[in-house]
Amino acid sequence: MVHFVILGAGECGARAAFALREKGFASEITLVGAEPLPPYERPPLSKAGPTDAGDPKFIAAFEKYADSGIRLLTGLEARDLDTVSRAITLSDGTVLSYDKLLLATGAAARSFPGAPLGSPRIRALRTHDDAAALRDAMKPGRHIAIIGGGFIGLELAATARQLGADVTVIEGLERVLKRGVPEAIAHLLTERHRAEGVDIRCGVSIEALTEENDKARIRLSSEEVIEADLALVGIGARPNVEIAERAGLTIDNGIAVDAYLQTSAPDVFAAGDCCSFPLSIYGGRRVRLESWRNAQEQGTLAAANMLGLEEAASSVPWFWSDQYDMTLQISGLAEGAVTHLRRDLGAGAFILFHLDADGRLIAASGIGPGNAVARDIRLAEMLIAARAHPDPAALAASDIKLKSLLAA
Repeated sequence: MVHFVILGAGECGARAAFALREKGFASEITLVGAEPLPPYERPPLSKAGPTDAGDPKFIAAFEKYADSGIRLLTGLEARDLDTVSRAITLSDGTVLSYDKLLLATGAAARSFPGAPLGSPRIRALRTHDDAAALRDAMKPGRHIAIIGGGFIGLELAATARQLGADVTVIEGLERVLKRGVPEAIAHLLTERHRAEGVDIRCGVSIEALTEENDKARIRLSSEEVIEADLALVGIGARPNVEIAERAGLTIDNGIAVDAYLQTSAPDVFAAGDCCSFPLSIYGGRRVRLESWRNAQEQGTLAAANMLGLEEAASSVPWFWSDQYDMTLQISGLAEGAVTHLRRDLGAGAFILFHLDADGRLIAASGIGPGNAVARDIRLAEMLIAARAHPDPAALAASDIKLKSLLAA
């Protein structure tokens, strides 16, 4: 009987398993996860509100895997991959033979150089256990230090303040959200955090991160020492490529795949945070995306291509972040933009449109309370996908509906 194996039981791997069934695959599916829990949603780990706690949000009820004929193995890691004999050896010694394989191994948090390993006072955020430890420390009278002013760091800063903890954010660059977020939006969020009582420090260098006397100690290059009940290291993630690298697969900022998510090995695919792929709407530029929607979409896409349907990756990248009552949404990739236009939507909401040298819309970034920017960001995403060259004056004019530009 034909056997498809999926390594990685996160958003991408679980979606791929169910998509195989939805697309009519009736043979064997084995889904292998390193964590002891069934697959769960990761965005709520950092985006959860002050009342959210307890079990994670599972992608599907445990029984659904058995009902769908998906063999779910949890708490096991893949130790060896032999692409010639088409076999995977797991950490308990089990050997799985496969006809087709999907690597959905995700990414791991980058560690701070020289920081002690396994310290309960120095954590990252990748798992439900990490989130539970952080939530336990987010209490009135406690001090949380966050190293890194990216999405995860700022989302956790907002959550910690809502729960009453004191928060210090330390960012080495000159501003927060330097990667992929326009300065105007980053400035607005910085001011909001400061108004909520968050101590944000940018352009700060850290000399050492240690644990002493049940405290995390952060020594800055200025010799100042910041003590915290818990330090969160949020300095980015690295793709989990170890098993692919040992097997001889091509690595290029992740497991390198083609537009159909096929790796350099026959019948081995990769998808989600662990892979880099060419994106046709940006001229085939190779990208690696760490986002919930990309993991979902590539899980479904990988399932289609494992079944030989030859569907190419073509979606416009999309990201979002919730902080306090504000939501940031970004469609597209702004790298290479030369023109930036602002459209005010009222109630403190606005969108920035990013155009390349030819006047093509390549990205849009919006922020506002609740879902204030959601509709216009969705329309901008459609314009980006259509490779549109909209009239710049019309983009900036709040009285001209984006839908009319799409129709044009």
